[in-house]
Amino acid sequence: MSIVYKKKMSINRKDNMTKEKKITLNAEKRKVIADQFQNFYEDKVKDKLIEAKEHYNLLREKAKETIEQVVRYHQPQEDVDTIRSMINKYGEKNGGTLHEDNCFYVTRPIMKVDDEGNEYEANDEVHIRFDMGRNFARAYYRDELKSKGLNPDFQLSINDDYSKRNPKYYADESAVNNYLGFSHSRNDATGNKSYPKDEWENDFKLWCIGTSYCHSRQFKVDENTLEFFKMYKSSADEVIKQHEQMYSYVEEKMKTLRLGLKSYRTFEQAKQLADKVGVVLNESMMNESSSMALSIYSPENLASLLEDKVELTREQKIAIARKQMQQSVN
Repeated sequence: MSIVYKKKMSINRKDNMTKEKKITLNAEKRKVIADQFQNFYEDKVKDKLIEAKEHYNLLREKAKETIEQVVRYHQPQEDVDTIRSMINKYGEKNGGTLHEDNCFYVTRPIMKVDDEGNEYEANDEVHIRFDMGRNFARAYYRDELKSKGLNPDFQLSINDDYSKRNPKYYADESAVNNYLGFSHSRNDATGNKSYPKDEWENDFKLWCIGTSYCHSRQFKVDENTLEFFKMYKSSADEVIKQHEQMYSYVEEKMKTLRLGLKSYRTFEQAKQLADKVGVVLNESMMNESSSMALSIYSPENLASLLEDKVELTREQKIAIARKQMQQSVN
């Protein structure tokens, strides 16, 4: 009888432990789970965006060399130096016009045929820029923006339906633009802080003869050179395209996942799904979510954060929290 009783006690104890282990999901925990799934799906396709960026970087360096050769062929350095000397002697209005630019038009004469079958001469042209547009910036700096807690996908989330713009959309837009440098405001009083937008604008410029109006200067090139610049421009468009495709792929998965998570009550249900899909998910992630603030702001870690040193990144803070949790368990 005592043996049977002990077995029943053991079974009951295991049942109780199982019940105690169950984690009930709330909005915060569902977000932690959703983030794990999102990272999983992004990791499956992000290589294409990385490759597009690397290809663009290679062509950009080649494009710098090529456009300098083209510009200096049409506007030799000695001519630029002569005009600069004239400006110094007679002033800007009388000495000539120079502009330091990162925007260029290259053209090649071609023959076209109109609707009536008549041939006419036209120009095949490409607009080359070495600064950075907003769509490109959000794609190129996507990982960096996300690591700072910013949302580089806010524009894609509305799918060109501007009626969907809400307070969160505008908040995300403002935060991203401020970080990249597209906002007119500057965080420091002197305005000396460097932003990605400023770095790109100043990365490459050439002194050109003429006004600041980029289209007023059109440099003729041969067919091979024109095709190269088309390829360079397409490589920038490909970075934007891969960002859009990655977002579209992941968002379709996440729409379905969010609907499922709403119906889940316990962590075990989400864990069962994660195991089937191949997503890494464990209970410590739930604990990390609920105890993050306490562990980061423990006396030891708070003192560390208050020291006069570079602010900790999100990853460093999470590492501190994990260390604290491990110590508390041990």
